[in-house]
Order: sequence, then C-alpha cells, then structure tokens
Amino acid sequence: MPKKFTLKGYELDELQKMSMDEFVKLLPARQRRSLLRGMPTRHKKLLERIRAAKEIQEKEGKATVVRTHCRDMTILPEMVDTKFGVYNGKEFVIVEIKPEMIGHRLGEFAQTRRKVTHGTPGIGATRSSMYIPLK
Repeated sequence: MPKKFTLKGYELDELQKMSMDEFVKLLPARQRRSLLRGMPTRHKKLLERIRAAKEIQEKEGKATVVRTHCRDMTILPEMVDTKFGVYNGKEFVIVEIKPEMIGHRLGEFAQTRRKVTHGTPGIGATRSSMYIPLK
C-alpha cells in the first residue's frame, strides 16, 4: 500500500480545504513571510490562470500547461496535479506538481544552469590543431 502524503500531520485533501491563513502557518519561515506580506499582482494572475486551467481540465479531461515566468511563486495545495511551463531563462521546462512539492518555489524544479559537456578536440577544433607534429 503506497504511503499517504502528509504535511505536518495534515493529508492533501485536508490541506486543500484549509483557508490560506491556516495553511500559511504550516510553511517554513521564508515562504510564510512572503505570503503574509501579500501576493504580488503577477502571482494573483497566475492563480487565476491555474483555476481556469483546472476548470478546463475537469470539463474536457485534457491537461493544459500553464506557462509562467514566476519562478518565485510558492507552491500551494490547489496547484497539485497541474502542469507548469516554468521559464529557466532559455525555454519553458515542464513541471508537474506533486504533493511533496507543496511549500517549495516553482523555480526550484526548473534548473537555470546545466553541466557543460565539451566536445573532444580534434582536427579543425582550433587554429593550433592545424599543425599536428609528425612522429
């Protein structure tokens, strides 16, 4: 039997039924502070788009991807099972929100840097490789 998700003793359906004030008390200090100070307009607009996408998903049954640049948006319980296209500076990375992500930021799941893998140097790679010593 799979383990049920809980956040500080509350299951997902209980978290989704909570008011915002009750939920904010369960978050770590940084997220709690940012939500208590009020959401910026761009976060409010994103929440409206999420709710609209959820309605479409319930009516038509197809999941829509909500694209956003708001990497600093705290993941709320109502966002669970929604797909986001989070901008990483170059492209929109698809992130599907799972219950374990609640309380984190969207940007944590769309990495902005990646490991550099260089090709192997060979003939024509640089000007100096034109002169290969003959042994």
